[in-house]
Amino acid sequence: LFVCIGNSCRSQMAEAFARAYGSDVMDVQSAGVSPATMIAPLTKQTLAERNLNIDSHFPKGMDIIRRQPFDLVINMSGIPVVLPGSRVLQWAVQDPIGQRDAVYRDVANQLENLVMRLIVDLRNGTL
Repeated sequence: LFVCIGNSCRSQMAEAFARAYGSDVMDVQSAGVSPATMIAPLTKQTLAERNLNIDSHFPKGMDIIRRQPFDLVINMSGIPVVLPGSRVLQWAVQDPIGQRDAVYRDVANQLENLVMRLIVDLRNGTL
């Protein structure tokens, strides 16, 4: 589970990368601690530039997600997140909401690298 504030930018990007590259080791979802009303258009645009389509995605809140068990939670919200039975990792990733497209691209680059490292660790059994 990837978590950020609004489930409009970072967690949606991380989910898209994880689905594209790591579906063999992850069944991935994302959520926000305070979900937005829509996914930021620059999130969709930035992912589309990488041939990733999230048109069917929408912001989800933790209340929906809490009903499911997760082995691993990646928290980018800066707010403590606790899900019983889940290991929580903190990722310090800038929130691009309200920023220009270059910031979204930088965040996407950072998240793609972090997700790829996570996938390698899961495949190697080191996480």
